[in-house]
Amino acid sequence: MEAFYVYLFMVGAVAAAVFEYGNRLVKVTAAPDLAFRGFKTNYLVVYSFMMAGDWLQGPYVYALYEHYGFTRGEIGRLFIAGFGSSMIFGTVMGSLADKYGRKRAALLYVVCYTLGCFTKHAPNFWVLFFGRILCGIATSLLYSAFESWVVGEHNKRGYNPEWLGGIFSQAVFLGNGLVAILAGLFSHSLVDTFRLGPVSPFDAAAIVLVIGGVIIALTWTENYGDSSESASLAESFGKAYTLIMSDPKFALLGAMQSLFEGSMYTFVFLWTPALSPNGEHLPHGMIFACFMVSSMVGSALAGKLMSLTTIKVERYMQVVFAFAALCLTIPVVVPPAKASNSDSLSLAGKLHLLAFCGFEVCVGIFWPSMMTMRSAHIPEEIRSTVINCFRIPLNFFVCVILYNVGSYSLSTMFGMCASFLGICFACQRQFAVLIHQEQAGSHFDEDQRLVAAAKLEKGSLAAEAEADAV
Repeated sequence: MEAFYVYLFMVGAVAAAVFEYGNRLVKVTAAPDLAFRGFKTNYLVVYSFMMAGDWLQGPYVYALYEHYGFTRGEIGRLFIAGFGSSMIFGTVMGSLADKYGRKRAALLYVVCYTLGCFTKHAPNFWVLFFGRILCGIATSLLYSAFESWVVGEHNKRGYNPEWLGGIFSQAVFLGNGLVAILAGLFSHSLVDTFRLGPVSPFDAAAIVLVIGGVIIALTWTENYGDSSESASLAESFGKAYTLIMSDPKFALLGAMQSLFEGSMYTFVFLWTPALSPNGEHLPHGMIFACFMVSSMVGSALAGKLMSLTTIKVERYMQVVFAFAALCLTIPVVVPPAKASNSDSLSLAGKLHLLAFCGFEVCVGIFWPSMMTMRSAHIPEEIRSTVINCFRIPLNFFVCVILYNVGSYSLSTMFGMCASFLGICFACQRQFAVLIHQEQAGSHFDEDQRLVAAAKLEKGSLAAEAEADAV
């Protein structure tokens, strides 16, 4: 293996460890509440189990379908089924969490994903298609129910709202970083070392998900959004739609989420052909580890940024989106070049890999920062519904990309992603302006109230003095 990969991974690992260690020192000082620490630890353990169940499957979904003898077109339709299910069925099921409970929705995630894992044993297209539908529903629940539960429970227990950012940054650091790396190595060992076949990671994922589900069932309490019996699902979506259309802040949040995640999912399909344009042999596991450790750097850096009172999340995310756009512009302006041998990267390939790791750093910053902005601005009663409404254009976009992925060149696809990230930058800039105007307006109203109170007090004192004189 080329030393460049090892050096890149080591630099990322050291940076992630340094940032996260600094964050933990700050958090221990700022949040000495033992009850809060127990609450946070419980959530992080559960979230790590849930993400492990997801990451164990990821590297072998395509490989399993290929092992069963399906064509690339059939595999593409199976992937489209998953994203389409997340867009249609997952949006509805995820939104029911507000009415019927976030804990129940989290347990439903476990059930759907576990059943989806079991379907992988059948080399039948329609059984696997049904499994993809279940996994699509589970994906929507994973990215809405758990976030809604922890925000609702955090507020219900009266903890400091500023501590939520720390929970989110550590959740991403563990679930989308460390757990992802360990799950990838473990699934690789099951298939290649123990020779249990490409279905074995899905069995392991089912076991991990069930363990996490047991912890949820035994330790979590239920919380709700809009739990009124009179509120139907249509009314919940109506409230969410009205909220998004009436307040530009919510439309901007939705646009940033859809465009960034859409670019991220597209990048997943693009990085392999971008790094091996001439069929070079790639150590996919090591490159994946480099991406995940870069994401860990980003999540740890996000925790550091959110702990600073002088830098607001609405401000630094403008820089993040601009840098992400720059990273995905590199493959557009720097054409790929043939390497000296099939086992190494060319100079252009190394530059592309560095740019991709930079983009993954932005991904690591994006998740906890976006969760923090949503927790601050989306109403509690329809939180899951609004988050799932944001995912509708995202899933539609990914389905369109998957369907047409062979119709465009790599540079065109990367250019499109970079353009979307540029739009994210513009949306974030406008979002920051709106937040600043709201805060300035509230300060102005408070000043007006204080002035009015002072005048009233002055008038009362004058009236008392006049009465004394009489």
